[in-house]
Amino acid sequence: MENIQTLIAKDLLSIQAVFFRPEEPFTWASGIKSPVYCDNRLTLTAPAVRNDVENALAETIRREYPDVEVLMGTSTAGIAHAAIVGHIMGLPMGYVRSGSKDHGRQNQIEGRLEKGQKVVVVEDLISTGGSVIEVVNVLREAGADVLGVVSIFTYGMQKGLDRLAAANVKNVSLTNFDAIAQVAAQENYIKEEDIAKLIAFRNNPSDESWMGGNK
Repeated sequence: MENIQTLIAKDLLSIQAVFFRPEEPFTWASGIKSPVYCDNRLTLTAPAVRNDVENALAETIRREYPDVEVLMGTSTAGIAHAAIVGHIMGLPMGYVRSGSKDHGRQNQIEGRLEKGQKVVVVEDLISTGGSVIEVVNVLREAGADVLGVVSIFTYGMQKGLDRLAAANVKNVSLTNFDAIAQVAAQENYIKEEDIAKLIAFRNNPSDESWMGGNK
C-alpha cells in the first residue's frame, strides 16, 4: 500500500494543485522566480482527491494530536478543510481571520472557543511559516492550548522550519516538496535532472542560479 506522502503527492500533481515548470518559472509577487506553483484549493473541486486529503488529515490529527478538542482553519485556504475534517471527526471547528472585523462583534476568531481548549490549526500550505504562526499567536492570546498544525503540503524551507521552531509550533504535513519532486520525475511531469534544480530552489529561493540556462 502506498504511503500517505506518495499518495497525496500523486493526487496533487494529477489535478495540478502543485504544478512544476522548471523550464519556464513562475514569478511570485515578491519577484522571486519559482519552478513550482501551488494551489491546493483545487482539491476542493476534485472529489476523489478531496476524499483522500480530508481522510488523511483526519487520520494525521488522530495520530499526532489525540487530545484535540477544536479545529481552527486558517483564513481562507484552511477553512473548508477544517470544516470537512471537523465533520469527519465529529469535532467543533472555527477559523481565524487575517484581522479583526470592523463591524458587529469585531471578531478575529470565528466560532466558539473556550480558554484552555486544545486546538489544532488546519492549513493548506506551509512555506515560510509566517501566516500560520500569526494564527497560532492569535489563538494563544485568546487562551487556547494550541497543540500544533496539520497541513496538506510543506516546502520544507529552512526559514519556515526555523520560524516554526522558534515559535514552538509543531507542524505535520501530509506530503512535502521532496516527495512531490520525486513523484513528478517518476511520472514524467518533469525530467529526472530537474529534481536538483527544484531542491536548490527550495533550499535558497532568492538564489536564481538553479535556473542555469533557463532565462
